[in-house]
Amino acid sequence: MGVAGAALAQGAPLKTAVDGTFAPHAFPNLQGGVQGFNVDLAQEIGRKLKREVTVDSAQFSGLLPALQAGTYDFIIAPVTVNKERAENYLFPEGYLNTDFQLVVKRDAPEIAKLDDLKGKVVTVNRGSAYDTWARGLEKEVGWTVESYGTQTDAVQAVLSGRAVANITGNTVAAWAAKQNPGLKLSYLHSTGLVWSAAVRKDRPEMRAMLETAIECMKQDGSLAKIHEKWFGYAPKPGSAAATVFPGAGVPDMPGYDPAARPAGCS
Repeated sequence: MGVAGAALAQGAPLKTAVDGTFAPHAFPNLQGGVQGFNVDLAQEIGRKLKREVTVDSAQFSGLLPALQAGTYDFIIAPVTVNKERAENYLFPEGYLNTDFQLVVKRDAPEIAKLDDLKGKVVTVNRGSAYDTWARGLEKEVGWTVESYGTQTDAVQAVLSGRAVANITGNTVAAWAAKQNPGLKLSYLHSTGLVWSAAVRKDRPEMRAMLETAIECMKQDGSLAKIHEKWFGYAPKPGSAAATVFPGAGVPDMPGYDPAARPAGCS
């Protein structure tokens, strides 16, 4: 029985969660639920595995602790895969590249380098990779980092003048600037990292199911359709959204298994 067949046999709904303030990846809809790239991604994973997937919304800082506590089967909110996280969680292959970008007020001076923010206040979403990165540079850059429970509040602090810039993912930054004429994009920091779904280390079978589902989405074009729906353009050749990686997991990260996997797409 293949991975999808095993998933169908188990039958129980899979539980996952997003940060519902992280547009365009997850944000409120008019019906009182959440919509966005990662919500569609979760539902397509469910279709590939022939399993119902329920998507909760909560602050990002609480998602990984809830996963560890067994509340969720996996976390579909964008989780940046870095060495520290890969040592503590299992990840299927990445579905999007992620770079860090600054969002500033439209009339603010252009930020050409991080040193331009010496003595300034920047905001981040609490518990995110941007939070960790920015705090790690506090002494070197000389900025003050303020963490907010939601990405919406972190951006609002820039609009209100309480901070000079918000540090977030490039897709989220582009969406914020597109939706708000008072904002613009500024300095881009290339990371070489990807976003993936987080799984507890004692659930290798869950990682295997997600790996197959994500690979199938790349192969049949369903991931590209979701990408174009929310970002307005197709995945670029060679990007994580368009590339099926060998083995299981994120190459060059702890937990990666280079062994060849059987084809699981029907």
